[in-house]
Amino acid sequence: MSTPTGFDELIHPATRLSVVALLAATEWADFAFVRDSLSLSDSALSKQLHTLGEAGYLELRKEGGGRKRRTTVRLTDHGRAAFEGHVAALRAIVESAGPPPATGVAQPSTTEARQRQHGHAEAAR
Repeated sequence: MSTPTGFDELIHPATRLSVVALLAATEWADFAFVRDSLSLSDSALSKQLHTLGEAGYLELRKEGGGRKRRTTVRLTDHGRAAFEGHVAALRAIVESAGPPPATGVAQPSTTEARQRQHGHAEAAR
C-alpha cells in the first residue's frame, strides 16, 4: 500500500499529533494550557514545539520576563494545512482498510453510515 497524499511523518508521532490537534482548535494557546491538557513535562512539550516550529508549523510568542514570562503558541497557515492533509490521509487509510462489501448485499455509503451514526448519537442524548 502506498502512503496517501498528505500523510505527514513529522506530525504523525502521537505526541506531536496531539499538540497539533489541540492547537488546531484554537487561535493561540498558552504553553501551560497545552502542557497540562496533554499531561506533558515542560521539557517534553518544548522539544515537540521546537521540532514543529523548525518545520514552520507553528509560531511561538514570548511575552514578559523573569517569573512573569508567558509563552503562547499557534499553528501557522502552513501547519494548519499540514494537519488537515494528515487527517485526510489517515481517514483514507482507515477507509481503505474496511472489509470488502458482501456479494449481492447493498452497502451503505460512507455518508449514509455517518448520518446513521450521527442520528443514533442524537437519539442517545
